[in-house]
Amino acid sequence: MEHKQALLGKTLAGLGQVAADLSMPKFAAGQMADWLYKKRAADIGGMSNLSAKCRAMLAEQYSIGLRPSSAVQESKDGTKKYLFGVGGEKGAYVESVLIPEAGRATLCLSSQAGCPMGCKFCMTARMGLRHNLTSGEIINQIFSIPDSSRLTNLVFMGMGEPMSNMDSLLESLEIITAPWGMAWSPTRVTVSTIGVTPALQRFLDESRCHLAVSLHSPFADERRELMPMQKAFPVEEVIALIRRYDWTGQRRVSFEYILFDGVNDTPRHAAALAHLLGNLECRVNLIRFHRIPDSPLHGSPMQAIEKFKKMLTQKGLVTTIRSSRGEDILAACGMLSVNAKQQQES
Repeated sequence: MEHKQALLGKTLAGLGQVAADLSMPKFAAGQMADWLYKKRAADIGGMSNLSAKCRAMLAEQYSIGLRPSSAVQESKDGTKKYLFGVGGEKGAYVESVLIPEAGRATLCLSSQAGCPMGCKFCMTARMGLRHNLTSGEIINQIFSIPDSSRLTNLVFMGMGEPMSNMDSLLESLEIITAPWGMAWSPTRVTVSTIGVTPALQRFLDESRCHLAVSLHSPFADERRELMPMQKAFPVEEVIALIRRYDWTGQRRVSFEYILFDGVNDTPRHAAALAHLLGNLECRVNLIRFHRIPDSPLHGSPMQAIEKFKKMLTQKGLVTTIRSSRGEDILAACGMLSVNAKQQQES
C-alpha cells in the first residue's frame, strides 16, 4: 500500500498547497487547520464541513498522521517519559517527558533523534544524529499523550539541538502559536539551544518564544571540553547576539547551568559567569546532573549548588535551582530510546 502523507505538522500555507493540489476551495485550508489543531480530528472522515468529495480525495492521499507512543515510564514523583518511533518503520526513537506540578503541566519535546552536538554529559549525544524530526513528528508528541489537553507549557529541551533542525522547529512553533493553529501564547513555549548561530538569529527574528541557552561554563576552554561545539559557536558570540535584542518585556532568556562536582562549581566560575552575563536581563537556572552510564562527571552536592546560587545572587543575577524530577526512570533523555534501538537491532 502506498504510504500516505501526514496532514499533522503542515502549516496553513502547507495545507493551502494540499487544497490547491487536490483542486479544493482555498478556504478548505483553514477548515483543515481548524480540524487538525483546534478540534484535533482523529480521522479525515470526521471533517464534516468539507464536502464528501473533498474528504474522499483527501483520504486517498493523506492521513491525519497521529502516532501513539510505543512505551511509557512513570516516576514515583509523577513524571512520565514517553517513547515515540520516528522516521518510518525502520527509523529511530525519541522521548518526550511530561512534568506535572501544582497548576502546571510541562511537556519536554524532542526535535531530533540523537544529536550532532557531542556534549560530554549527554546520553543523546552518544547516539549521533539519526533523524531530524518533521514538524508533524514534533506536534505528534503533543497530541498523542493522554495528558495533552491539560498541558500548560512546552519546552524544546528533549533529544536533539532544535536549532540544527530550524525549518521543522519554526513550522512547529508557528502551528503552536498561530491563531489558525493551537493559538498558544509564545510565552508558554521555551526553546533550548547550545547557541547555534546564525540559526539563533533566525529564531530570535521569526519567533517570540522564550529562549534558554545551555552554558555550563563561563570559560571557553572548559566549555569546549564539555561541549565541543563551543569551537564552532563561541559562547561570547552567542551572548553578544542575544544582547542585541530586547529582553525587558514578556519574552525571557535564561541560561542553563549543570553543576559538575569540582569542574564548574567554584567561586572562580561564579565570578566569571556574573561578569559574562552582567547587565543582561536574564535568569540562570542551576541544574543537578542526572549521571549517565560510564561518565567521569559527577553532579555537585546540593550544598555546593546552594552556595553557587548564593554567589550568583550576591552578584546580581536572578538564579534558581531547578527541581530534579524523574531520576528513578532516568528522565534525562536518551536512555529509553537507546534501549529501544538496541532491541530493534538485536
